[in-house]
Amino acid sequence: MKIEKVAIIGLGLLGGSIGLAVKQHASEIVTTGFDHDASVRDTARERGLVDTVCNSAAEAVREADLVIFCVPMGALGDAACSISQSAQPHAVISDVGSAKQGVAEALAKALPNHTIIPAHPVAGTEQSGPDAGFANLFTNRWCILTPPADANEAAVKALSDFWRGLGARIEIMDPEHHDLVLAVTSHIPHLIAFTIVGTASDLEDVTRGEVIKYSAGGFRDFTRIAASDPVMWRDVFLSNKSAVLEMLGRFTEDLTALQRAIRSGDGEKLHDLFSRTRAIRRSIIEQGQDDERPDFGREDHL
Repeated sequence: MKIEKVAIIGLGLLGGSIGLAVKQHASEIVTTGFDHDASVRDTARERGLVDTVCNSAAEAVREADLVIFCVPMGALGDAACSISQSAQPHAVISDVGSAKQGVAEALAKALPNHTIIPAHPVAGTEQSGPDAGFANLFTNRWCILTPPADANEAAVKALSDFWRGLGARIEIMDPEHHDLVLAVTSHIPHLIAFTIVGTASDLEDVTRGEVIKYSAGGFRDFTRIAASDPVMWRDVFLSNKSAVLEMLGRFTEDLTALQRAIRSGDGEKLHDLFSRTRAIRRSIIEQGQDDERPDFGREDHL
C-alpha cells in the first residue's frame, strides 16, 4: 500500500503541523483538510497548512488513502460518522489522540468496514490552534501505533513509513499498555500542573502579588503546561479514566511517603529520591527527547 493522498480532519496544532510536515518532508503527498471552525479554515488557507482546505469533512476525505482525525476525543465519534459515506473503502483511518482504547472503539463503531490504526505522536506544545503548527514538531519524537491484532500488515507498514517520513520514531504498542504508560508520562504530570496552578489561583491575595511576581523556574514551567488546550485535556482525562485513576492512586501513595519523610526529617530518603529523578532527567536528554540548554532550548513558538 502506498499513501499518496492524506486528509486531515482538524487543523489545529497537530493537524496543522502534520500538513506543514508533509509539505516539507514528503512533498509528493497531496493533502486536503477540514476544520469545523470557519475561522480556522481561513487561517489554514492563509498559512497553507494543506494543499486544499475543504468546506466539509466528506469533501476532504473523498480521494484520501489516509484519513487522520486531529479533533478532541470527545468529538471523534461524530467526526468519524460524518465521513462514513464518503471515505474510500481502502482508506486507512487514524488519529493523534493520547488515549487509545476509547479511540479504537469510537472509530470502529463509526467506520466498521475500514482499516483502523490508531496513532499517537508524542509531540506538542502548550499552544493550540492553526497558528501554532510547525513542520518540525515530530522530528525525533515518538509516534506510537496501536493497531488491532488483526490489522492489515501492509497498512501498518504504510502508516509507519508515513510518520517516519515526517521525522518521527515508531513504536508499536498494545492500546491498554499505551494508556497506562501515557497516564504516567503525560496525563498525571498535566493533572499535577493544572492542580498546582489552580491552587495558586485560589490564593487570590497571594497570586496577585508574590506568586506571579516571583515565579521561579518550577512554577513558571507548571504554568506553561497548565496553559494547554482545556478541551483536549478534559477529553483526555475522561477517555483515559481507568489508567489515570490507577496511576493517580500510586502517585498519591508516593506523595504520602514523601510527606512522612519530610515530617520525620528523613534526609536520606529525600536524597535518594532526588538522585533517582535527576538520573531520569539525564536519560531523557541522552535519548534526545529534550534539551539541556537553558529553558530546554525552546524557541519562541514553543
